[in-house]
Amino acid sequence: MTFLQEQTLAEQIRADFPLLDQRIHDKALIYFDSAATSQKPLAVLSKLEEYYRGYNANVHRGAHTLSTLATENYEGTRDKIAQFINAGDRNEIVYTRNATEAINLVAYSWGLNTLKPGDEIILSVMEHHSNLVPWQMIAQKTGAVIKHIGLTSTQELDLDHFKTLLSEKTKLVSVVHVSNTLGCINPIEEIVQQAQQVGAKVLIDACQSVPHLPLDVQAIGCDWLVASGHKMCAPTGIGFLYGKLEVLEAMPPFLGGGEMIQDVFLDHSTYAGLPHKFEAGTPAIGEAIALGTAIDYLTHLGMERIHAYEEELTAHLFAKLAEIPDLQTYGPQPTPEGKGRAALAAFNVAGLNASDLSTLLDHEGVAIRSGHHCTQPLHRLLGVTGSARASLYFYNTRAEIDCFVVALQETIDFFRSTLE
Repeated sequence: MTFLQEQTLAEQIRADFPLLDQRIHDKALIYFDSAATSQKPLAVLSKLEEYYRGYNANVHRGAHTLSTLATENYEGTRDKIAQFINAGDRNEIVYTRNATEAINLVAYSWGLNTLKPGDEIILSVMEHHSNLVPWQMIAQKTGAVIKHIGLTSTQELDLDHFKTLLSEKTKLVSVVHVSNTLGCINPIEEIVQQAQQVGAKVLIDACQSVPHLPLDVQAIGCDWLVASGHKMCAPTGIGFLYGKLEVLEAMPPFLGGGEMIQDVFLDHSTYAGLPHKFEAGTPAIGEAIALGTAIDYLTHLGMERIHAYEEELTAHLFAKLAEIPDLQTYGPQPTPEGKGRAALAAFNVAGLNASDLSTLLDHEGVAIRSGHHCTQPLHRLLGVTGSARASLYFYNTRAEIDCFVVALQETIDFFRSTLE
């Protein structure tokens, strides 16, 4: 009797990602940079082409058939996003170019009009620059004070420290859900509960969690949540802001122009209702429609299934990296089953430059990232200028991890030999 081994998730869907089936420097590509941007399945690429070849027209403004088709598909994605994160109302979803623009929207619409001198903003030391710089700019303009949550000894968010920072002066807590450098999964439900006890609003940067974990914004209870489409199998140039309906209704428009108006006179204007008052100008229509297809794709696979498979990859990745001498990873260690952190590893090898490692690995067909990963303050806290980072997604395999680790060890040996 012959027993067939069940295929892994990656093996079942690998053919959907033709870009992965190529050679770099005559070596099979191993793409371990999905935290920077994910690859796109054929269904998403086809949907983008379908829009431009079949019904390319502006949305909302035309009564003709092409405009109607474009509008139906464009607004259909809004419904899909709302369902994907369990928003209470489709009007709680605002299209943006990316998560950075979504954070800036909140900063300039809510922050600039709400914060006063002495008000306090709580961030963490692990935040991406996109969740640091806008609040620094707003603090300079309003006189608000920024405080930062530190790390525990295991390089996770220090929840006890966070609680000591909270006071009646706290007006905003803005934190990342999953760190793009440490890989830790922050306890956002508890953060929201604690912040609400002092009347503070909460924004969640979910760029590294929406593509990998099932999320429920109503259960989380946050006021805002942001994400970028390009990290979740969609094209670049499209992202979204979730905001509680009553919070968004109280916020003034961020940008002025077409689409976000109700009536325009020479000396004043009235604004459209939600969500359109935050969506000035012609949007990224094709990209938004393709985002809807990406959500369909992820939903079909199942976010629980994706998360479970990535835990398997995490366990294997960290077990293999642990075999390499003088290699230090950052963030908490996963359990033997791969639980407790994301499927990414930022690391350094003693005495070697992370950029040199990634450059030579590219010659072996391995695509990883090196640098500060837009978390310069965190790297300073860690005592390093940068790190190498291998970040995985559900289309990666254990065999790729094995090949990567072999190539990494050979690269390390090469550099060590040149230093002898």
